[in-house]
Amino acid sequence: MSSSTPELRFDNRVVIVSGAGGGLGKAYSLFFASRGAKVVVNDLGSGLKGEGSSASAADLVVDEIKKAGGEAIADYNNVLEGEKIVEKAMKAYGRIDIIINNAGILRDKSFKSMTDKDWDDVMNVHLHGAYKITKAAWPIMRKQKYGRVIMTSSAAGIYGNFGQANYAAAKQALIGFSNSLAYEGFKYNILSNAIAPLAASRMTATVMPKEILEALKPEFIAPLVAFLTHEKCKQTGGLFEIGAGKITAHRWQGTEGVVFKADESFTPAAVKARFDEIDNFDNNGRVYYPASMKDNDWLGKLEEAKGLSTNAKGEELRFDGKVAIVSGAGNGLGRAYALMLARFGAQVVVNDLGAVERDGREVRAADLVVDEIKRAGGQAVANYDSVEDGEKLVETAIKAFGRIDIVINNAGILRDKAFANATAQDWDLVYRVHLRGTFRVSKAAWPYFVKQKSGVIINTNSAVGMFGNFGQTNYAAAKAGIQGFTNTLAIEGAKYGIRANAIAPNAGTAMTATIMPAEIVEMLKPEYVAPLIGYLAHDSTPHTGKLFQVGSCWVSEVRRQRSGGVGFPLTKPITPEDIAARWSDINNFDDGRAHFAANTRQSSAELLENANSSNDNEEEAAADEDTVDLARAYASKSEPQPFDYTKRDVTLYALGIGASRKDLKLVYENSDDFQTFPTYAVIPAFHSRMNLTDYLPPFNPMMLLHGEQFIEIHRPIPTEGRLLCTTQIVDIQDKGKGLTATVRLTMTDRQTSAVVAISESTSFIRGLGGFSRKPGFKAISAPKRPAAATAANAIPSRAPDAVVAQKTSEEQALVYRLSGDYNPLHIDPEMSKLGGFKTPILHGLCTFGYAARHVVRAAANDEPMRLKSVKARFSAPVLPGETLETSIWADPKNPSAVVFQVRVVERDVIAISNAAAVFSAPVTISGSAKL
Repeated sequence: MSSSTPELRFDNRVVIVSGAGGGLGKAYSLFFASRGAKVVVNDLGSGLKGEGSSASAADLVVDEIKKAGGEAIADYNNVLEGEKIVEKAMKAYGRIDIIINNAGILRDKSFKSMTDKDWDDVMNVHLHGAYKITKAAWPIMRKQKYGRVIMTSSAAGIYGNFGQANYAAAKQALIGFSNSLAYEGFKYNILSNAIAPLAASRMTATVMPKEILEALKPEFIAPLVAFLTHEKCKQTGGLFEIGAGKITAHRWQGTEGVVFKADESFTPAAVKARFDEIDNFDNNGRVYYPASMKDNDWLGKLEEAKGLSTNAKGEELRFDGKVAIVSGAGNGLGRAYALMLARFGAQVVVNDLGAVERDGREVRAADLVVDEIKRAGGQAVANYDSVEDGEKLVETAIKAFGRIDIVINNAGILRDKAFANATAQDWDLVYRVHLRGTFRVSKAAWPYFVKQKSGVIINTNSAVGMFGNFGQTNYAAAKAGIQGFTNTLAIEGAKYGIRANAIAPNAGTAMTATIMPAEIVEMLKPEYVAPLIGYLAHDSTPHTGKLFQVGSCWVSEVRRQRSGGVGFPLTKPITPEDIAARWSDINNFDDGRAHFAANTRQSSAELLENANSSNDNEEEAAADEDTVDLARAYASKSEPQPFDYTKRDVTLYALGIGASRKDLKLVYENSDDFQTFPTYAVIPAFHSRMNLTDYLPPFNPMMLLHGEQFIEIHRPIPTEGRLLCTTQIVDIQDKGKGLTATVRLTMTDRQTSAVVAISESTSFIRGLGGFSRKPGFKAISAPKRPAAATAANAIPSRAPDAVVAQKTSEEQALVYRLSGDYNPLHIDPEMSKLGGFKTPILHGLCTFGYAARHVVRAAANDEPMRLKSVKARFSAPVLPGETLETSIWADPKNPSAVVFQVRVVERDVIAISNAAAVFSAPVTISGSAKL
């Protein structure tokens, strides 16, 4: 706790936490209860995919709270029945102060495989569930003139993410929802903020490696939520990313943009001619930071536009042979888009289900636009279906014109009301037309785009979606959700030549005509927006995944900027008081560290940098936390744990370390000399338990590196067996900035108790050095280790006596992992990027196995049973598909030993260094080989 900040308590406050049976929700519940709050622990009890239900998850959390002396009740209602959750809270405690909308499920699929149910299930839990709970509690909070609301977004919601079109849309929709609640709640002391946490949860536990999950404990997120919901915090309408102890704030950043002349020369070609200016965020600092709808002088820009000379433009941008669908095209913006595209040669499907009065009779708005296009010599057909029937719009295009190239999702309605007065129908109608309609039309067109390897989608966000607005919680949520959806379509569409962008237009439309004076609507003509649409829809445009503010002949690109933020050390708990003390630093955009994060990978990597940080002060602070009790550590010895394996397992392992059909004794169980390759001794460690954190000061697992590996074979490893494995810490050394810890695993035959092999793994842990200089430290002798385990193994300066080279398969990591090392870092591209690697890397112990095979071949006549021990130091990662070159030297001091190193040929880097192998008899090194 910060010494200057009193403890932030929540005595007599009532908190509802949805999805609180595990992960983040559980961490929130426990934390608030520990600070005096009464907690309603809501959890349906289903799995992360929404299957099943069980009351036990919520009950277990409540029991834990009560055992610690806190107050809590369990609630098992679906978040779509938010009124029941609120009712239970009121019956138990009589008030509601804080709502943490945390419930979530995953339905991750590529967009081409995503079903309506996948979409609806995610929306129901994330978006509509948050609406239902907040809506039910809102009148209570208004009456008591106090309330705090947290919406849980995500990096996927901010940046988009492959396979998460539904999730990204829902998560950014929650940001728009929160922003509007901030406007409406302010006068009632109801504050609302959104967070995008990178944390371990029931969802992320299925896709993140163990060491990263350790650094992303939910307990590191809870203090921010506590601070934002405390009565002393006045922050509202904010968006904060947090993970691995780092917190950053977000704001919008826009380019200065370009104002165009308001005449017929304002065309798509004119936009193209000056797009570099529109897209320029490095224009000598001439960017701006809009925070609300009022931060643009639209009328002033239009006046400037009228005073300019004719726009410069290049070659006309034509759409001959292209087919476009424009939804909501009977009036306003949609009509302007349809007329412009037809004017430049496109065949247009004019969608609108509305009607207008003409000469005393009702006519279809779409028909009027089609007639206008045809009179001008263009081609168009009308469609009158709801955008929720997106396949019908696409079917119209295919039947009329045989293809589809461009989709402009423009349809919309307004149901503006204060949140307290808005009905469920008001919420649902706006969502269905704007967000779900955009999904349905895009989904129907997607297969055609994928097949033809091209396509354009332009979606309609709005300033309300960006900033929120009073009386438009429904509209803000839907429009913001469209942005998250667009970002993901851009990511998924890239491989198929499909581009997706969004605009936030300011113009007179059929909707805005109901709320703006006529003279302003006239000045904000849709024709002043349409040229940008034309440029974005054209084949010559490479841009995708962008958002533009446009109107009054002005075009600007906008994006989110995040602060440099504050990274808190993970070697001790983070508290709300710590965050309060650094709040101004977290929100500081003027210290030169504010920047643009382009995607989830960059965002996550920057947060994880805090976990990986080797900052001297933090490392020294961690080292000062505690000393190391060597006596206790060396006395550690786990209970024997069984490890059973079969011939299939040892064969699979051999394939994992590069054995082929030529190595029958390793891969064919009926071979006369079928045997287990000795380095299989490393595998039982993946099935054993030894927690270093029980014997060392607190440390961040991201600071741990696998430095060395040693195995010693006491007798040939059986081709199938039942072993008992015990683990023990056998060495801890102070290395100044860090320490090394060596864990030995001893394998014994379960029947005879004879030792089969030992395996020693040495880890370097940054930040834990200096313990040997602390008062009270007692140095004692470490358990005895084999001489080969501690040998320096210097590589001779002369040429090697033998060199064995072998190219690994690009699928090598896929095979090796089946022996027990299932770390996603080695198979999942997203996880490898999160770990700082461009592509999945090969397991270090896989390279270790390759090297041992090479040494056995060159120094022991390819007789694995002669191998007695191997030691290696890991120096650099290997990529699957690269060539491993093992250089081998006879050891002049030991005729039965060799030293070796492994080089990655393609990159000329040393992957394994200071390595040695000892055999049961003197070696005879054969010539070089290429396997």
